[in-house]
Amino acid sequence: MSYFNVRVYGLLIDPHKGLLISDEQAENRNFSKFPGGGLELGEGLREALIREFMEECEAEIEVLSHFYTTDFYEQSSFNDSQVISIYYFVRAVHPLNLTFQTDVFDFKENSKQSFRWIPLKDLKIDDVTFKTDQTVVEMLLKTMDI
Repeated sequence: MSYFNVRVYGLLIDPHKGLLISDEQAENRNFSKFPGGGLELGEGLREALIREFMEECEAEIEVLSHFYTTDFYEQSSFNDSQVISIYYFVRAVHPLNLTFQTDVFDFKENSKQSFRWIPLKDLKIDDVTFKTDQTVVEMLLKTMDI
């Protein structure tokens, strides 16, 4: 059975640190993506993004503006759903209270998630794993004239 999988992600940019990336491990796969996740039934996009940041980063955010919505077919890497991803620029209401890593997939203790900043001048398309995220990085690089 095929179905739609609606995802919502936040582009959190700190002018001094760069773009926030989440390194994760699920179903024996490592991947890098933007913080965010799946829309739950009865939830709005902005509401879902605020919830996801609270769950993943323990951070209260303000959703600023829409940046991109998937405009091509993307099959999920984890099931037979069609992924539709929506990206927003976000701002942290308070400084993030997270431990940041510098190395990719540097998971601590029993964690399957870590966070790192990528300076905008160093940002590359292959810093993220999935096709839609790579499209977003490509757009960011063009838009921000990095």
